[in-house]
This record gives sequence, structure tokens and C-alpha cells, in this order.
Amino acid sequence: MATVACKSMCFAIARKFGYPAMASQLGGWQMRSVIGLVALVLVAACASGNDLSGPPVPLGDFRLGHNVAVAVDPKSSALSRKVEEELLTDAMQAAVDARFSRYAGSGLYHLSVVIAQYELAMGGIPVVAAPRSGMVILVTVWDDAAGAKLTEEPERFFIVESTSAKTLFGSGLTQTAEEQVASLARSASKQIELWLVRQTEEAGWFASEGAVDADEAA
Repeated sequence: MATVACKSMCFAIARKFGYPAMASQLGGWQMRSVIGLVALVLVAACASGNDLSGPPVPLGDFRLGHNVAVAVDPKSSALSRKVEEELLTDAMQAAVDARFSRYAGSGLYHLSVVIAQYELAMGGIPVVAAPRSGMVILVTVWDDAAGAKLTEEPERFFIVESTSAKTLFGSGLTQTAEEQVASLARSASKQIELWLVRQTEEAGWFASEGAVDADEAA
């Protein structure tokens, strides 16, 4: 739903600022680039993870137990900045804790995040060759009461850095490696939350009786 809303915003902005007029003045590839940039900003903003000031979305009886993050020799290319594994795991645990410690349900669930790969953009030439940062993570959810995983296999997520005025032309130009990792971790925690919401709606996760959300418990 968030992606659909973002796409609708893209079209609304295009209409507001005169897409037909712009199309008559710009070449096809130029027009696609403009609309692509607008879409990228909006879609990334919707999944940036910078929404912790608002109430948490409903997650049934979810309450965070163990918060585990692991990065054992994660892959990265020759074009990526390099960071210590501890920086990756500390940032991920902090982001997961900030998002999921808000829930105070009657159940207890453990989250395990494996950081399998990361790419931290270095400085490039704006627009022409400005790389973007990203991360690949594997997530497992454990039900403490059942003593079992909720999925047979870990869920894989491909995280791309959120887009803002500072990162529009590549975060390597404006952010340190530590800031890039923290931003990716925040986006990752948001993607995990969205996945858990989908699983709650589609597979009945976190649906025990007596469920309490964090905003209800406050």
C-alpha cells in the first residue's frame, strides 16, 4: 500500500507541475530521468524508516525478545567503502530495538538478522556516476512460546538507501560510512516491520488472544 501511495504521489506531482508541458520541452530520456528521480525520492522516503515519531502499526501480540544481528565476513565489492562487522551489527541492533521495542504485546518473539552483503557508496560524479548504498539481509522470526521458527527459511531483503536532499546524487558525497550504515539499518528495520504486518494479515502471525499494541499499552 505504501508503494502504491508513493506512485500516486509521483503522478500527482507530475500533473501539478505540468508533465505535458515538460514533455514537449524535454527529450524522452530526459523526461524519464526527471520522473524517475521524483519516483525514487518518494518511494525511498516511504520506506526510509524515519517514522518513529508516530504510533507503531498494529502487530497483534508481538513483543520483542532477543534482538540478534550477525555479520560473518559479509560480501562487498571493490567499489564499496569497508567497515568493521561490529559497526554493521551494532547499527542493525540499534535500529531493530528502536522500532520494535515500542511493541508491548502478550507474546514474545525473537528477531535474528544476518547481514550477508553491503555496499557503501564512495564519492562519484553527481548524476553521471553517483553510486548508491545497499544491503542484503536474511531475517528469521522465532516464536518463544512454541520454541520454533515462523518460517522454514529466512526471509531475504534487498535494502537500498533512502533518498533525501543529502543523498539524491549519492550518499558517498555527503555521508560518512557510519552514517550510511545507520541509514541502511533504519530502512532495513522498516522493511522488516512491513513484512511482519503482511504476515500478520495474510498468515495470522501474532494473533493470540489478549494481543496488546504498544500504543494501547501506553
